[in-house]
Parts: sequence; structure tokens; C-alpha cells
Amino acid sequence: KGLRLFVSCHPFWSPVSMAMRQTPLTCSGHTRPVVDLAFSGITPYGYFLISACKDGKPMLRQGDTGDWIGTFLGHKGAVWGATLNKEATKAATAAADFTAKVWDAVTGDEVLTLAHKHIVKSVNFTEDSNCLLTGGNDKVLRIYDLGKPEAEPQEIAGHTSAIKKALWCNNDQHILSAAEDKTIRLWDKNTKEAVKTLSFDASVSSMEYIPDGEILVITYGRTIAFYSAHSLDLIKAVDAPASIHSASLHPEKDFFVAGGDDFKLYKYDYSTKDEMESYKGHFGPIHCVRFSPDGELYASGSEDGTLRLWQTAVGKTYGLWKCVLPEELSSENSEALYCPPAEIKA
Repeated sequence: KGLRLFVSCHPFWSPVSMAMRQTPLTCSGHTRPVVDLAFSGITPYGYFLISACKDGKPMLRQGDTGDWIGTFLGHKGAVWGATLNKEATKAATAAADFTAKVWDAVTGDEVLTLAHKHIVKSVNFTEDSNCLLTGGNDKVLRIYDLGKPEAEPQEIAGHTSAIKKALWCNNDQHILSAAEDKTIRLWDKNTKEAVKTLSFDASVSSMEYIPDGEILVITYGRTIAFYSAHSLDLIKAVDAPASIHSASLHPEKDFFVAGGDDFKLYKYDYSTKDEMESYKGHFGPIHCVRFSPDGELYASGSEDGTLRLWQTAVGKTYGLWKCVLPEELSSENSEALYCPPAEIKA
């Protein structure tokens, strides 16, 4: 299908002061709730965004514009998890059809189908893209050597309920897993033993690992918490006004964003923990939110079936956003041009 490309300018000028209105780009194409998303690293061709959806059709997009590139076809059930390697050459997806799949992210071809015993919820590549970590409803972590697809995976057991998220950390020497048993566990990859366990009074709804600084971002209930990924010691925590499903820390660690049940995205100062602003754009609960690798935008996925891209610095010319002011502004005639971005359709 053809892509629609739009350029928009979106400052709002008031005679008293210059304020900018956040106007997200809306990426449509999915037909069911969007439950997971992930960015690649920055490549010579820019960076890319993959989304997982209950419609069973994960989509790849250009990260800075939301332009649809392609859809990975092959799953026979809801897709719960999706990821890209940092070079954006490989994709992996986790689905309700009891499989994880590895894809060529350039051609869109299916490379591997990895059969599981139950619904798969999470997939994550090692830094070198040679191994894939999976987790799901059978409570077992599995490590697949992608260079030896016929070999049995390594297995790590210990959780007592379904695994919701599993991530490599600490230079791929450890694994972090979050499960419905209300725990997060840090595992040694070599010994397959749990190094440390965190217990919570509610099931953890999301988990993000920041390699720079070894920070773990987790959400549970209304809480957004930051932990050391090495020791699992608490760094700080913030309580939001509503139940939060996902949060993401800016690459520069100046602030973080979070979204959840009340359809809003919240932006907080990381140092002071003060709420900076909140935006409402989705028409359903927000299931996932992530900053782009350059920190210029963040993406959110919702129950309403859309992804939205939000500017970190509102009013900056970037991607499809363009700030255009009249040549002459005065207190008598102080209107800026405002063109809301249109929908990006698959």
C-alpha cells in the first residue's frame, strides 16, 4: 500500500507568551490493541520501530516519521511481544500461537519458527544478535542459539506464574525477568541460578533496561520505579495519578514518560520526580511507551489500535514536524501557523 507523507507545523502562539502544543503523529493500520513496541538502534538508514498487536500482524515503520514499511505475516494468533536488533536487520516476535518467530527485517521473510509449549510473551536479542531470549506462559526462560536452529534451547525455570518480560542485561551475562508471580528475578546466564529476586504487592506491568548506567525501569500499579540492574537496589520511585502500564527513561536521563489506564501520557523530571506535563491523545488505555534511540520522540501504543509519536521538544523541526512562524509577529497580530499532522496509514 502507498504511504502518505505529511509535513506539519505546530506551534501555538499566545500574545502573552510562546507556548507549544503537543501534536502527535497517529500511525494507523492495526485492527486490534497495540500491546508492545520497540525501536532499533540508529543505523545508516535512520532508526526503525516495530509494533506487536493482538491482530497477529506485527508492523515495521520508519522510526522518526511512523511511515509504514511492511507487515510480518505468518503468526496465527495475537502477537504479544516484538523487538528489533540494534542494526535493524533482524526482528523477533512472540505470539499466542505458541511460537516465537525470527524475521529478516530487510526483506520481511520469516527466518525461524521456534515452537513453545504455551503462549510466548517476550523476545529479546543479545547485543551480537546471535541468541534470542524468550519467555511466556509456561513460566520458563529459553535461550536459542540462532546459529544452531536445530539445537535444543537452554532453559531456566523458577518463576511460578507466566513470564511477561525477559531482557538481557549486564553485557548479556545476566537476564532480567518479570512475571505474574509479582516478582522480578536477576539470573546468571551461565549458572542459570537466580542471583536476586524482587517481590512486589502487584504484578509488574512493564520493564525497560537502560544499558547506559545499568538502570531498570519498572511499573506496577500506579508506581514507576527505577532500580540498579546490577544489584536490584531501588534508586527512586514515583506514584502516578492512574494505574500505569509502561514507562520509559530518556537516553539523557533528564526525564521519563509513562502511560496507562487513563489514556494519558505523563512526563516527569527524573531528578526532582515532578510532573512536567501530561497529554491525552489516545482513545483507550496505553499499553506501551518507549523513547526513540536519539531521544527526539517517544512512541506509545494503545488499546485503541494506534501508535502515536510524540515530540520530546515540542516545536522543534524534526521528522514530519515543522515549526513555521510568520515573518512578522506583533502583539496586535500574533498568530503562528498551525497545521496538525495527518494520520500515517499502512
